[in-house]
Amino acid sequence: MSDWDTTVKIGYKARPAGSGAGGGDRGPTALERSKAVGAVTENNRKIAAGHNTNHAGVDHARLAKIDRENEVAPPPKVAPSVGKAIGQARQAKGLTQKDLGTKINEKPQVIAEYESGKAIPNPQILGKMERALGVKLRGRDIGAPLAPPSKK
Repeated sequence: MSDWDTTVKIGYKARPAGSGAGGGDRGPTALERSKAVGAVTENNRKIAAGHNTNHAGVDHARLAKIDRENEVAPPPKVAPSVGKAIGQARQAKGLTQKDLGTKINEKPQVIAEYESGKAIPNPQILGKMERALGVKLRGRDIGAPLAPPSKK
């Protein structure tokens, strides 16, 4: 027999004779050892591994209900009394929403949202409006004239 008649597979390591699927000199696998001892009576391997199958035992309706229960509440909006106080004070000073927005360096849409009660309250914007309009918009006495700052 010459070298021309033999087949050579690149990257293939020839196994010694007598080695089966287990690898020969490696010995029994962990599953084979546990079967021999009697710890495992059947092979419970994941048959559907890597496939998108229905998960047995998962109650999707219950999980959806839990998700709905844990929903975050929307942030609170400006109270209607604050919006009314802003509108009345603005009109008393003879300002339009655009004029007030320009005065406090905000867009007219922001003023409109506060007056309609759709805005999420921002203490900085409310503070600017209080100073520009001279009216309390936070805490108690909403709509009352703003007290001048005390000098110490």
